[in-house]
Amino acid sequence: MKRAIGLMSGTSLDGIDVALIETDGMTDVRRRAALTLPFDTALRSNLKACLGGGGDVPATAHHLTVMAGEAVCRLLDRAGMGPADIDVIGFHGQTIAHRPAEGLTWQIGNGALLAEATGIDVVFDFRSRDMAAGGEGAPLAPLYHAALAASLDRSPVGVLNIGGVANVTWIGDGELIAFDTGPGGALLDDWILARTGEPFDRDGGLASRGQPHHDRVTAVFDNNPWFDRPPPRSLDRDAIAIDLAGLTTADGAATLVDLTAEAVAHARRFMPREPVLWIVCGGGRHNRHLLAALRRRLPSEVALAEEVDWDGDSLEAEAFAYLAVRSLAGLPLSQPSTTGCREPATGGAFHRARRA
Repeated sequence: MKRAIGLMSGTSLDGIDVALIETDGMTDVRRRAALTLPFDTALRSNLKACLGGGGDVPATAHHLTVMAGEAVCRLLDRAGMGPADIDVIGFHGQTIAHRPAEGLTWQIGNGALLAEATGIDVVFDFRSRDMAAGGEGAPLAPLYHAALAASLDRSPVGVLNIGGVANVTWIGDGELIAFDTGPGGALLDDWILARTGEPFDRDGGLASRGQPHHDRVTAVFDNNPWFDRPPPRSLDRDAIAIDLAGLTTADGAATLVDLTAEAVAHARRFMPREPVLWIVCGGGRHNRHLLAALRRRLPSEVALAEEVDWDGDSLEAEAFAYLAVRSLAGLPLSQPSTTGCREPATGGAFHRARRA
């Protein structure tokens, strides 16, 4: 068993999630502590400017890493532990570009700086090795989802993570399939920020007061062949566009919720069998209007992560702690059915800390 800390900042650009687990990197996982450190306005703005490779990437990567170190220190204080109690940190960094068709993915951050700042060994750059092996580089949480789902008595299960982009892991009878379903909350957050100055639609309140324009959603599916592409597949945060011209703020929000939910329902065709249970995690699960839209479209039970004793906010951070332990052991982080790599691929760049 190893004690590992995971750090994840997703495409929603809302903050850094940090989580502590104990694991053997296989099926034994014990969740210990977690917290979220929100981005301040300046860092969020700088990260957004870096999307696609613009902005001041070196300075922003440095700022992000310093904040990651602060998040680790706060978590250790909460857990009553010190650096010597932790075996490894899994630092995902911030994705600013993801173009799998070009074999390109870019996560900014500085693993060496984080190791120096915390005194804990760090694994960084989780996605490059998978891409070098012909994979999409995403999604990478499925092996962790499968480890958690091993204790459930339901099969098959669909784990739906709604971050900036939404992805699903189908788990059943020893089989694992994973892929991005489409936009998650990124387009909605951008719309709300531009229209109201607020970072997101709290509880889906605005969307619940709007009317979705189904014709706009249908046009997205009609005009974008990505949705008909079978897995493996992954999606850049800004790869999908939708025409919201002339819509009120509430109607635009309702239409974007409709797009996310419809994309999930659309993705069911690629699953061997219908999940008997959908487990929803990620920030999008807090949007009650989106949750209701999913429950209307999905024929089986839709449960929040907390209803199966998972932490829906820290799940991805936990996943990168788990993957860091697997990386140390040389175990695969992905497999052909999750990313399309030619064979199960390990990965991660190791940065050894300087010990006091």
